[in-house]
Amino acid sequence: MDTNDLDQILIKDLSVSGIIGINPDERTTPQEILVNAVLFTDTRPAASSDDIGDAVNYRTITKKMIAHIEAGEPMLVERLVEELADVCLADDRVKTVTISVEKPGALRHARSVGIRITRSRVE
Repeated sequence: MDTNDLDQILIKDLSVSGIIGINPDERTTPQEILVNAVLFTDTRPAASSDDIGDAVNYRTITKKMIAHIEAGEPMLVERLVEELADVCLADDRVKTVTISVEKPGALRHARSVGIRITRSRVE
């Protein structure tokens, strides 16, 4: 299925405190990590049944992302964004995910710096 044929579940501006970075102060002081995700799936089964069992449970996925950020201490944003994509794709109803991880205030004169990736399920 092409992403054009799929619906989108949006998770916007998820803010979590965690350890990330290569500088000594970043290794000891938690900082804000901002996550945005678009989960590509077919929502028609859930719409038809009106049953959460047929839906991608975005609350469950969000809780798993928060737990992952709070427990992990990656050096690079590149690693964290890849790991969070894997968290989203662990639900087999999610076919593709576009996800970004940002570090607000990491660069002087910039509101934020981050990385956005798109990953798809390997069938």
